[in-house]
Amino acid sequence: MRRREFIKAVLGATAAWPAAVSAQETARTYRLGFLLPVSRNSPAIAAFFDELRSNGFVEGQNLAVLPGGFEVRNEQVPEIVTSLVASKPDAILSGGDLNTRVLEQASKTIPVIVITEDVVAAGFAASLAKPGGNVTGVSLMSTDLDGKRQDILIEAVPEAHRIAVLADSNVATLQHLKALEDSAKEHRRELLIIRVANRNELEPAIRDAGRQGANALNVLASPLLFLNRRTIIERAVELKLPAIFQWPEVAEDGGLLGYGPSFVDTFRQRASTVAKILRGTKPGDLPVEQPSTFKLAVNLKTAKAMNYKVPAGLLLRADKIIE
Repeated sequence: MRRREFIKAVLGATAAWPAAVSAQETARTYRLGFLLPVSRNSPAIAAFFDELRSNGFVEGQNLAVLPGGFEVRNEQVPEIVTSLVASKPDAILSGGDLNTRVLEQASKTIPVIVITEDVVAAGFAASLAKPGGNVTGVSLMSTDLDGKRQDILIEAVPEAHRIAVLADSNVATLQHLKALEDSAKEHRRELLIIRVANRNELEPAIRDAGRQGANALNVLASPLLFLNRRTIIERAVELKLPAIFQWPEVAEDGGLLGYGPSFVDTFRQRASTVAKILRGTKPGDLPVEQPSTFKLAVNLKTAKAMNYKVPAGLLLRADKIIE
């Protein structure tokens, strides 16, 4: 074959590839399941579907969403997982260790795309580079970030000698809590650990922390605590407990401080992984991603409601200030 004819053949095949992919994507309907503590109408889910759309997967055209997978409470997980697995979706989005553990036990073949605290430590993936099974997604580095949030809280409330740590019993390990205690001791702070297993335990636990003299509150990474963030915010404001949360977006919901990766951006990140899986890539061959950008958000309206003054240095470092 002559050189010019060869180049034409290659260019013709390259030009035809997107059309072939598009035809393949519109020729069938992909079924997507969710198991998340997030509202279907949240900005993060809107961003997720927007990113999927840019990758050629459009709800109502070639994408169908299985019902019942949003704002899932811990006690609902087993029943919803049974329903999801029976529906044989092409992929399932999961949030948190508890949800993913139940899914992993129910199916070893359906691709599961997670946002969880530490994918490898939890045993869901063999390694970040090569997960190896049916689970991949985003690993949040939550153990390190919970400690970083504690440091920010100490800076934000320098007079706080007793800091309450709100931990989800379904997620927090003794090793993780011990590391937070050791770090607090280095700063000459006492840690008051309050553990909850469900939403009914939240208000009594936070009030108990106030009675025990806590001066600030570190809300650890957890789907349960995120789902019930408004309750936590209200009680913290009522008790005048400066609190820091896992996601910067929680400050927009009324939380005083939020530090971590963007919740919305993390869902966009997952959408790219879902698109690759729907096109045929095995989840075990897709590296687990980690966030690389972290933001600090401060809500001055909440600070005013608590009669609390945010240190000037912290405001200068904030990526977003809500006034």
